[in-house]
Formats: sequence, structure tokens, C-alpha cells
Amino acid sequence: MSTLTDTEPTGTLSDPWPAPTARRPVTAVVPVPGAKSGTNRALVLAALAGGPSRLRGALRSRDTLLMAGVLRSLGAEVDTDGPDWLVRPAPTPGVAPGARAECGNAGTVARFTPALATLREGDVVFDGDPRMRDRPLTPLLGALRRLGADIDGDRMPFTVRGRGALPGGEVTVDASDSSQLVSGLLLAAPRYDAGVTVVHRGTRLPSGPYLDMTVADLRAAGAVVQVGPPEADGSRRWHVEPGELAGADRAIEPDMNTATAFLAAALATGGRVVIPHWPQATEQPGRMLPALLAAMGASTERTEHGLAVRGHGTVHGIDVDLSDFGEAAPVLTALAVLADSPSRLRGIGHLRLQETDRLGALAEELGSLGARITVTDDGLAIEPAPLRGGRLDPRADHRLAMAYAVVGLVVPGILIDDIATTGKTVPDFPRMWTAMLAEEYPATGPTQPSGEPA
Repeated sequence: MSTLTDTEPTGTLSDPWPAPTARRPVTAVVPVPGAKSGTNRALVLAALAGGPSRLRGALRSRDTLLMAGVLRSLGAEVDTDGPDWLVRPAPTPGVAPGARAECGNAGTVARFTPALATLREGDVVFDGDPRMRDRPLTPLLGALRRLGADIDGDRMPFTVRGRGALPGGEVTVDASDSSQLVSGLLLAAPRYDAGVTVVHRGTRLPSGPYLDMTVADLRAAGAVVQVGPPEADGSRRWHVEPGELAGADRAIEPDMNTATAFLAAALATGGRVVIPHWPQATEQPGRMLPALLAAMGASTERTEHGLAVRGHGTVHGIDVDLSDFGEAAPVLTALAVLADSPSRLRGIGHLRLQETDRLGALAEELGSLGARITVTDDGLAIEPAPLRGGRLDPRADHRLAMAYAVVGLVVPGILIDDIATTGKTVPDFPRMWTAMLAEEYPATGPTQPSGEPA
């Protein structure tokens, strides 16, 4: 279990972490923790339910502990001790005077919880890390106002003046910058007086599978949700009816986004990595990962132990639209700079608005090693080039730090600043990474960490 506390920062810029270079093909079975996206959605729905809930295998990381802290500020009881997390909905209608919601740099926290605050009585001030003040929130807050909320401000810090209820109704939002803007309206919708109909109108709708997760989780909690087909103009429509949500005993799936870096290690080094308990069916966008790695030269198979990925000594370039799976872009970029042919990653313009500008950061930081990366209108173009060691700054972005570790498997002399930033979503990443290389994980047969779903 991670030793993160609810208020611990992502890390400090002290001595850089020497990314270990693989001396032989990586061969390991690597158990990954529960999914951040699943944990935070489950926490929100549990806080809105009519009874207590138990979350088995919840991810203990900075983002999920921030979510637990915000839900506590809204009156819920959230016990994060032990492998099973227990959630009891708020017993009283009001929040404590001076209530604050500290969101850090967690998009799920900042976008999923303001609607909950409108359902409480009293003022709640929302704030976060400096980068969170630049990330897209205005469309969400404007939509909540049109549904009847009283909110001061359009960016952090802002104040939700809760009245104990939200009228609801129909609202249009442009979620072109983040699908979380829609999820933030849908998750609390069963508690709106009239439910909600959300219409997205914009140039794109990135990370669509995460909206599928939101809908599936709402339905599993007892909500009635109707999803309309995409319209000719690209608009989408969701309707959630008012009603009570049920408490649940729920197992959280392994985090496929976390698995991306570990599986990439197999391809980069010509080894074999197995992720135990890979779901047979899932709404996580990571379901696309086996096909992506296969296109870059890996063999993938489901075994009795989980998903196995084997590399064959060569990484191939790829031309792919990642609009539904932008979280994979940093690690795929790391593989692309090791590839024998050019790559083009498309449909990820929205990554400019993540924890950092991921497109610019990848091009600049990996470019300092000799990589030839061009930022395009909607992504990255990568040309093969010789690489050298160097010091890389993940810019407080967990996905970048993990991507740099993948490069370090092949390129000696990679130093990564602020490796602790991986604690945002992956507890103990440096220990897990070095354990994989030291063959401390078994080469065959899964291990079952305490509290992780089978």
C-alpha cells in the first residue's frame, strides 16, 4: 500500500531519479493497482447513494485521496484505511462553515464534485494547484448555473453556494476540451429534481470511452440513463432520470492506463510482461492497448494469468488516431522515439490542456535527447533519430514521468526530475519499476495484492 496521505504533494524537485536501463529483456508478471477513473467515479456515486458502500481494490493515490477529502468536506464519511474503502453518504443536509474542496491537479475531482456541492446547504470554496486554474472548467460551471446552481466564479478558486437541491433540466455544453465536463453533469444527475438532459455540441468529443464508463457506473448504481446516437453535426445527447442510487459492494478493475508503461517495457526490451486479472470486458479505453502494441511490433495474448505482451527486439512506428485513448499518448511517444520507422499520433490536441501541455512537453523534453518530434495541429509526428542520455522534467505530469522511464530502459543515462509526481495515480511507481527490472516479480503466475480484485 502507498504511504500517501490526503494532503501530501505530488513530489519535490530534489535529486533526479536515475531511470534504470534494462540489461536483459524484461520478464515479469506485474500486478497493477486499481483504476483511478473507476475509483473516483465509484467514490462519487457512493457519496450520493441511499446507503453505505464498500469499494474493494480502490486505488490509493494522490488523486483518489483528494477525491475522498473533497467528499468529506461535503459531509460524507470516507474510510480509506485498509484495502477496502467504506463510504457512508452525508447524514446531514449542510456543510460545515468555511468548507473547502482542495482539488490539487485532479481533473476528475475538480469536475465531478461541484455538482455534489450544489446538493448540500452552505458555501464550499473550490481551489487546486496552480495548473488546475488553467484547465477547462468554465463550460461545466456555466452549465450548472443554467441548471439552477449558484456559483461565484468561472475558474478556481470559485464558490458553490449550495441550496440543498438542483432543479436540473436540459443543458447544452461544449465538451470539446474534456469529456469530464459531461461526466461532471451526469454523475450527480439522479439527485437533480428533474434529472438532466445533457447535449454536447462542439468540434469533437475526446476520450469517449470514459463517458461510456460514467454511463455504465450510473446504471450499475440503479440510475436510468438513455444515450442518444451521434448526430450528423457531431452532437451527442444523454438523459438521466431522477431517482435514488443504491449503495454497493464493488470491485475496482486494475488500471489499464498504469499497465501501459509496464507492457511497453516488454516491447521496448524484447521481453514479456503479464498484467494479471485483465478484464474480459471493460469500458476502460485501455481495452485498445493490445491492438496498439501489436501494431508497434508486439505479440499479445490472454493467458490464464492475464494479458501477456511479448516484444521481438524491434519497435515499429505507428499512425493512429488516439482521440479515444489520449492517456496512452505519452508512453506510445516513448516507444515511437525507439522505433525503426516514423510515427504519427493524431486526435490528441486536447492533451495541451492536461496536467501540463503534454504535446509541447514531450517534444521539448525528448527533443533534448535527440528525438525528432514535431507538434502538429492535433498531435505529434515522430521521426527515428539516435538518442542520448539526459535530464528530463515531467513538469508535474505523472504520465510523462512514466513515459520517460520507458525511454530509460533502452537509452542509458536518463535522469528524471520529480519522479514522485507518479504518485498522482500510481503509488510506489519507482519501486514497482525497479522491482520489475530486478525480477522481483515472478516470471510466471499472477500475484494478488491485498484488496485487489480477482
